[in-house]
Amino acid sequence: MEEFRRAYSRLCKESGAEPQETVLQQLHQLAQGRLDLATQSLTVDTCRALGKLLPKETLLTELVLSDCMLSEEGATLLLQGLCVNTVVRFLDLKGNNLRAAGAEALAKLLRQNKSIQSLTLEWNNLGTWEEAFSAFCGALSANGALRQLDLRNNQITHKGAEELALALKSNASLQQLDLRWNHIGLLGGRALVNCLPSNRTLWKLELAGNNIPGDILRAVEQAMDHNQDRQTAFRESQARAHVLSKEVRHLREEKSKQFLDLMETIDRQREEMARSSKASAARVGQLQEALNERHSIINALKAKLQMAEAALALSEQKAQDLGELLATTEQEQRSLVQRQAKEHRLEQQEAAERESKLLRDLSAANEKNLLLRNQVDELERKVKSQQEQLFLTRQELTNTTAELKMRAVQAEERLELEKKRSRQNLEDAEQLRFKEVEHMTRHLEDSERAMQERVQRLEATRMSLEEELSRAKAAALSERSQAEEELIKAKNQVRLEEQRLAHLEEKLRLLARARDEAQSACLQQKQTVADAQTRASQLGLQVEGLRRRLEELQQELSSKDQEKVAEVTRVRLELQEQNGRLQAELTAQEALKEKVAALERQLKVISSDHREALLDRDSENASLREKLRLKEAEIARIRDEEAQRASFLQNAVLAYVQGSPLRTLSPQK
Repeated sequence: MEEFRRAYSRLCKESGAEPQETVLQQLHQLAQGRLDLATQSLTVDTCRALGKLLPKETLLTELVLSDCMLSEEGATLLLQGLCVNTVVRFLDLKGNNLRAAGAEALAKLLRQNKSIQSLTLEWNNLGTWEEAFSAFCGALSANGALRQLDLRNNQITHKGAEELALALKSNASLQQLDLRWNHIGLLGGRALVNCLPSNRTLWKLELAGNNIPGDILRAVEQAMDHNQDRQTAFRESQARAHVLSKEVRHLREEKSKQFLDLMETIDRQREEMARSSKASAARVGQLQEALNERHSIINALKAKLQMAEAALALSEQKAQDLGELLATTEQEQRSLVQRQAKEHRLEQQEAAERESKLLRDLSAANEKNLLLRNQVDELERKVKSQQEQLFLTRQELTNTTAELKMRAVQAEERLELEKKRSRQNLEDAEQLRFKEVEHMTRHLEDSERAMQERVQRLEATRMSLEEELSRAKAAALSERSQAEEELIKAKNQVRLEEQRLAHLEEKLRLLARARDEAQSACLQQKQTVADAQTRASQLGLQVEGLRRRLEELQQELSSKDQEKVAEVTRVRLELQEQNGRLQAELTAQEALKEKVAALERQLKVISSDHREALLDRDSENASLREKLRLKEAEIARIRDEEAQRASFLQNAVLAYVQGSPLRTLSPQK
């Protein structure tokens, strides 16, 4: 790491910039295989120097660059250096505000780098630029080394989630993906749920804080649990296969050892036979009785060999019976598959009928809603046209509001009845499906138990055959020891009876012939033993074939279970969507009800305002009448006063005229 530090300072000086002291301190305190530059504001020159050093570094496995305030140019330089690196396994770029250029550089890194297994990109802005993020997702789909990816708080929308879903469909290495605190929403959640059945490696997907409905989150959790179970089953199967391969190797080694031991014993017997033939060529005068005993022993061995052949024939017959049983089981499984297909078709037909019923109900509800909306529109027009004549149309408005209330109550009752019916139908369908699944699982468990019992029986027969072979070997060894003891006795007898050799030359010829026959019998016995071993190996191969067939059947059953789970989830999602539509319609009807209530409130407010205006006008009319009355009284008083004044003036004029001297001069009328 000291060389790395020196190279960094040298490259900085060559580029005309001073090396950063904080980076030098971190390089000085560098742990084994880990470079931590978190919270260090790295300049472009530092990023350029590190980008030139990273392709040649062979000891660095972890690189932490979180909260380094990297610029777009610095991030691209660092990521270009990592494209050729084959050692770094962990890369942390948290909180660096990476944007379009950073996303494109990351896409290039994922396409070229084959060693990074964990990538942390929390607190960036990769999802803001759709084209750059789509390029990043395309590179992720082609990557085959990344195991863990952290994309929290990256402003990812539903379109970015759709691109990620397309990438996950073709990606076969990613196991953990964190998408918390983004803007994925309902559409993005659906896209991710639709891509999960084609991805079998992802077993952890975090989607909290994305405004995704709970049903989609539950579907994601079910898919993740299914992938986890699949991976655990795959690991267990690998472990079992490893253990079985070890057992097979051990058995082969043991069989080879036994075969070598048998060959060694046969070689020893041959050597001993050669020695005995050489020793007895001169001293085999009185071995006729021993040869007779050997003939009896050989006959006994022949009888035992016949018994072994009979046992082998029985084992072959048992193997044939097992083959027939396997054929019957295969036929039963085919019939089960056909039944399942028929039941699946029936379920699909029932689902289609239910969907048609629900669609008809929805169309009826929509028609009712349209009627209600038309009525509301007519009422609004009536309200607008008859605002001037509210006093005359109060009774009509009360009647129409009562009718609307009655219709709304009837619509609510019908909707509640339809809800209850749909819920009851859904509960019945789910109960039937759960019962069918339980029945199928029980039947499969019974078949698996039966197959396991059959395998155990086959293993027991194999063990019995191996025990019989071991017994035959032990009997052969005991007979060999007895023959050796008899040879010793015969040698002692030959030493005592060397004088009778001349009389038994013809008997020697006969004994030589008997010896040849015994050797041929031994060869035949060896051949029978070899045949028995080959038959045992064939039985072992048959057992292995049966095991493989069982594993294939288990895989088929697991695939069928997966298909059933996928279909159940799909039906649940469809039912949930239908429920969502019904709820949306209910919300629309509630909105219409709220509009009607608002209109009623407006009518009440208008009527109250009109009443208040009428009362004000009445009070104004009363006050005006009072004023008119007062004014009329004043006018009458003024008239009276004027009349009085006029009368006074008239009287005064008359009095003046009567008292004046002109009256005498005036002519008479």
